[in-house]
Amino acid sequence: MANAKNMDLLNGSIWDKILKFAIPLAASSIFQQLFNSADVAVVGKFAGDAALAAVGANTFIINLMVNLFVGLSIGANVVVANALGERSARAVSRGVHTAIAVSVVCGILLSVVGIVFARSILSAISTPPDILDDAVLYFRIYFVGMPFIMLYNFCAAILRSKGDTKRPFYVLLVSGAINLVLNIIFVVGFHMDVDGVAIATVIANVLSSLAVLYFLMHEVGPFKFEFWKLRVTPFILSRIVKIGLPAGVQGALFSFSNVCIQSAINSLGSTAVAASAVAMNPELIVYFWLASFGHACVTFVGQNYGARNLERCRKVVRWTLFLSGLSTFTLGALTCIFYHPILSIFTNDESVIETGAYRVFIVIGLEFINVLIDVCSGALRGMGKSMLPTLICVFGICGVRISWVFFMFPKFGTFKALMLCYPISWLTAGTILVCVYMAFVRKTRIEWAKES
Repeated sequence: MANAKNMDLLNGSIWDKILKFAIPLAASSIFQQLFNSADVAVVGKFAGDAALAAVGANTFIINLMVNLFVGLSIGANVVVANALGERSARAVSRGVHTAIAVSVVCGILLSVVGIVFARSILSAISTPPDILDDAVLYFRIYFVGMPFIMLYNFCAAILRSKGDTKRPFYVLLVSGAINLVLNIIFVVGFHMDVDGVAIATVIANVLSSLAVLYFLMHEVGPFKFEFWKLRVTPFILSRIVKIGLPAGVQGALFSFSNVCIQSAINSLGSTAVAASAVAMNPELIVYFWLASFGHACVTFVGQNYGARNLERCRKVVRWTLFLSGLSTFTLGALTCIFYHPILSIFTNDESVIETGAYRVFIVIGLEFINVLIDVCSGALRGMGKSMLPTLICVFGICGVRISWVFFMFPKFGTFKALMLCYPISWLTAGTILVCVYMAFVRKTRIEWAKES
């Protein structure tokens, strides 16, 4: 099943392959985020702070709805990676076609829900009345493209399962540039508002999803996608759901806790909303860099666990923690040092920049703590244990953040105090996950020793 585009994750050195895997994946995620960042920058510069806040108010709620289904793509990644480790061509082919079928269904469902319930959803999180209409318009147009967002994420997950992260990066490099150009044309040239940047994002998502589907259609062997084979294999679907649904629930609950935080931010007024939206852009870039190592851990551990090589799984985790932790700390420090010119890309309002600086220092500056969560969660999911990290993160992340919003934030009532919930929740969940991962490895070693 090997070809020139496959990376051998089962043999040889580890650290360099993790970097070769993670860097293009990080770049892909960053360019995908730049779709929204371009929206924010163009709107903030040319349409005003009200439009900027309208786009920013969508961020957490869109992530909440999307993450539940994108989590299933992690299940597809693990299922296909395990099949590769087991050298089962039939399971690989069924995994590919089942995953793509699931992506289409999930995308259509999300699109319908988002368009129909946009106003109700945004009103429920206390979106300020002066930006509600624009926020609803952006939300509805964005969700028209949801089937293509789902298709891209599942196809990219399939490619990642065999170590191919470069081609999705090239796709997003091109589509990100197209998105930026269209943003400028629609907003500056045609004097459109949030509708212009939303339409540009949809077009870019359509192009990126069709490109990765094209790659799969021209694969050789079991990875080749053929429309006549498009069907759901119940056994494969059950494994994807078993692994992916807890990951999706975890992502959705993360986003739900962030929606609670966004609601608290909304209560502080439009300046705080705009400041949070502005600071979220470099924050997400740093996070996506970090998360790419977590995805690398899922894929590397998934293949090696399928091949029953536990020692190599442990080495993958150690290298991933080191590489991710060091690089994330460096990126966070650089962002804190250069926060003013970075935030100035998105707004000219000094009060927005100074408020956003609190999010930069507290959240981005301490983002390296989050490495423990992403890497250990990825390792456990690669070993097929997806429910454990979900339960831990529900308690350690969501529980801490929601409790902070309802019990601690009212005592202080400031943007700075609200941001403290992020590093506190990361430290809580990360400590527990490290302990659980180590216990599971010991248990697996003992079980496999008895079987041999």
